[in-house]
Amino acid sequence: MPELQRTPERFATEEYEARLAGTRARMARQGLDALIVSDPSNMAWLTGYDGWSFYVHQCVIVGPSGPPVWFGRGQDAQGALRTVWMPEDAIIGYPDHYVQSTERHPMEYLAARLTDLGCNRGTIGVEMDNYWYSAKAHACLAAGLPDARLTDAASLVNWQRAVKTEKELEYMRKAARIVERMHRRIADKVEVGMRKCDLVAEIYDAGLRYDEWSGHGGDYPAIVPLLPSGPDAGAPHLTWDDQPMKPEEGTFFEIAGCYQRYHVPLSRTIFLGTPPDAMLEAEKAVLEGMDEGLEAARAGNTCEDVANAFFRVLDRHGIVKDNRTGYPIGLSYPPDWGERTMSLRRGDKTVLKPGMTFHFMTGLWMDDWGYETTESIIITDGAPDLFCTLPRRMLVKG
Repeated sequence: MPELQRTPERFATEEYEARLAGTRARMARQGLDALIVSDPSNMAWLTGYDGWSFYVHQCVIVGPSGPPVWFGRGQDAQGALRTVWMPEDAIIGYPDHYVQSTERHPMEYLAARLTDLGCNRGTIGVEMDNYWYSAKAHACLAAGLPDARLTDAASLVNWQRAVKTEKELEYMRKAARIVERMHRRIADKVEVGMRKCDLVAEIYDAGLRYDEWSGHGGDYPAIVPLLPSGPDAGAPHLTWDDQPMKPEEGTFFEIAGCYQRYHVPLSRTIFLGTPPDAMLEAEKAVLEGMDEGLEAARAGNTCEDVANAFFRVLDRHGIVKDNRTGYPIGLSYPPDWGERTMSLRRGDKTVLKPGMTFHFMTGLWMDDWGYETTESIIITDGAPDLFCTLPRRMLVKG
């Protein structure tokens, strides 16, 4: 048998161990004897695991000591063996007849393995409010662990990820160069009559292709390109079709560069024709509000301070935005590139710390048009660092 070639670790083992120590400290404060992590972003952050396997049941178990344990489909254990930092005996694969079966469930197998590991008693945290841990998974796990108390630990690991290390910021800066390249490609190629599907093909090409100058290519983003036009742009999460771009319509492009699973989203708006006055006035307010919000986005202030600074400007201009204006970003898998913790909105008293990273989402979605220009930022002791340097104003093409 040839010797296994492991994928080079994205982070030093010491960084993974520091993440594990911080997670265990939080577990202790919450009275947890063990933690079961199902969010693929949290799994990757704790172990390095990287694979498109989150459509089946999988998790990482963090016990009171030792390395975390990866648990997943047997055929995906091969991917775990190649990507995680832990030894082979910390990888558990379940037989394939558990996959999408009506007769048995992977959580039954997990319960038996937790018993083997001595993690079948006490208080066990599970991520009850995420996309990957189903109601049936919880019921089967609870039935298989009658001597344990399962309690909600959603976002426990997410919060540990809030302050980025220098290596994480390095990956995000590479993602920023990718998203800049994507927007430049859009600005160069978009025109009346171009089919949207062809424009999206250009976006993906710019986001993934290896660049000799930068020395890296891109990864798949957690969200597909969002680019609704005209009245459809009043809906923030529409994707694309195969129809031609129309004259006298605005389109916002919400996309992200991704490198080693680290995301930097950035939105810009393009109008093919002459923008209406209402849209130009709204842009003026948004740009002014962005400046005010960025001024408030510094360590020691709160998420609410950033939101209040931005919304005060919109209020002066008589513009209503009834949704948050930002969220933390970093490592992520589909269907979301946000970290699902704090938000830049009124009422969120979370104190900003150096190294936190946010998508400052100032988008407006009105009844018959939409406008987005956003920034991804790094919190510092002073003014925030901007990941990207693209002009914020709407690009007008005749």
